[in-house]
Amino acid sequence: MVDGHRSDCIPCNLAAKRARTALDPEANRARARRWKRENPDRARAKQREYIDSGQKQIWDRESHLRRKYGITIADYDRMFAAQNGVCAICLEARPEERTLHVDHDHETGAIRGLLCFRCNNAIGSLRENSLIFEAAANYFDRDDELAALVRERVGALTG
Repeated sequence: MVDGHRSDCIPCNLAAKRARTALDPEANRARARRWKRENPDRARAKQREYIDSGQKQIWDRESHLRRKYGITIADYDRMFAAQNGVCAICLEARPEERTLHVDHDHETGAIRGLLCFRCNNAIGSLRENSLIFEAAANYFDRDDELAALVRERVGALTG
């Protein structure tokens, strides 16, 4: 209206917008693109405000968790608390600036737990194959001539 007020309340206005968008989402996207083209300075200012508020980072994280794993930040936080904030494999606490990775079975999509970057990469490098994991464990535990030679040389270097 001329005085800047709406003729309907905010909840009704938002419900009407949702209904219009549901009927024709492309029209809404086109309108938003047109507004950004016509108002580049205001669009950049709004984007900067959104980024500076920290909401973009939260939304990006939430969107990633929902899209890739079908969980919310609250689900992630419950898993994190259940693991006492440590990696499910090495039991080390995560660095402050990093989150633990959601480990999942790539065939079924089932979530197994939260892992640190190194453990998550190790599982991927071993192709999530339990036979390869077992072979790697046996490799570490072997007691042959070559292993003895390596231990001797490492001891001499660190000694």
